[in-house]
Amino acid sequence: MQLFKTKNKMIKLLALVLVLPLLFSCSSKSATATKETAKVEKEAGAAEGDFSSQEIVKPIDTSREVYFLNWKPEIAELWKNLASVYTDETGIRVNVETIKTTEYFDTLSNKLNSDNPPSLFMINGNNDVTKYVEYCYDLKNTEIYKNLLSDSFALKHDKEVVAIPFTTESYGIIVNKNLLKKAGYDVKDITSFDTLQDIAEDISSRQEQLGFTAFTSASLEKESAWRFNTHLMNLPIYFEYVDDNIVSTKNIKGKYLDNLKIIWDLYINNSTTEPDELANKTLADSRQEFLDDQAVFYQNGSWEYNVLVEDGFTDDEIAIIPIYMGVGAESKQGLCTGTENYWCVNKKAKAADIEATLDFINWCVTSPTGSDVMANDMGLICPYKKAILSSNVFFKQDREYLSAGKKPVAWYFTTIPSEEWKHKMTEALIVYSKDQSPENWENLKKQFVETWAEEYK
Repeated sequence: MQLFKTKNKMIKLLALVLVLPLLFSCSSKSATATKETAKVEKEAGAAEGDFSSQEIVKPIDTSREVYFLNWKPEIAELWKNLASVYTDETGIRVNVETIKTTEYFDTLSNKLNSDNPPSLFMINGNNDVTKYVEYCYDLKNTEIYKNLLSDSFALKHDKEVVAIPFTTESYGIIVNKNLLKKAGYDVKDITSFDTLQDIAEDISSRQEQLGFTAFTSASLEKESAWRFNTHLMNLPIYFEYVDDNIVSTKNIKGKYLDNLKIIWDLYINNSTTEPDELANKTLADSRQEFLDDQAVFYQNGSWEYNVLVEDGFTDDEIAIIPIYMGVGAESKQGLCTGTENYWCVNKKAKAADIEATLDFINWCVTSPTGSDVMANDMGLICPYKKAILSSNVFFKQDREYLSAGKKPVAWYFTTIPSEEWKHKMTEALIVYSKDQSPENWENLKKQFVETWAEEYK
């Protein structure tokens, strides 16, 4: 974290100035010198990363506090340290309690009904809204909501904004720009499904001449199928929800499954892998094909950025584009951007604690200190206008899409009723890929609709 690194150098120099004269003057330090040296050492230690030990700048305000129930143990200490910095700066005490994800919701339900409920808690999507909406403070008129890059990122119930993300991720089709250029094209040439299809089929037809093809393998091995049984399936779910002005349903219609078919056909018929071999292909296979320059296009997300740059790609050599499937005004379509990490403010907490909580989370995502820690120490991508921009090029491109007025495709796959539904979709995709008959696609459509309803029951 740059702020604390810079401060660290200054503190170390100050420590040397204070300590060296003492070493040469006498062997026993005076009480004053000991106190001063201890203070410098304490500050230096804080600047090394344990910034929880800095001296309190403002007296503690005992009239209000923030109580955050967190489910991300991998960054629990960073949250505690950041909370201490906030207390130093404002005098508002922030208590961070971390519960591991598998036990989180049982604990949350108990805590919300206790004498000391959290003022800030987490949910992971619209399905959780129905369970906890009675505790969700309406964020519509808050500063943090006004600072959100797109209101489509928030979760809503009736006319209220009940949850906001503290981090987002994006997925789409990752592009090897060098290979695309060798084939005679530029990323700017791809603006719709039709243009993507024309370019992909042309590249595929010249595979022997070019030495690469259009798409990496659409891996359908059980542990790898989530890119398609969840992420790709999100698009027909999303477009149907938008049409019907809903955010979940117990009875999906499958209105856009013919559009799903055209992008799936494009993937599997212009690929490094024969369609009947996809059941045995893994995500690792697909990733390696992209790393080895075997294909131009690779469906995945912003979380792949570090893998790609560690393998030698530069920011100028990769891009991410929307997953087009011929629906609506594609020139206005953005990436699939969303999260499973939302903040809710407990409306049943004390009024003073609600106010303190709103101030704290707004500080986290908009202040130089807070947003720097979240972006560079926690590795989170905060979708707020004043947040420090992540170095992840895919997130930068997502911001460019948003700035250009392109609407992100919301993550409605969080409303998928069960893992069993996803398994059924994988099985149907495998059967269809081996024999691309109309009957097998009709079977997929039937499974999509009927298994959804059965699993919701």
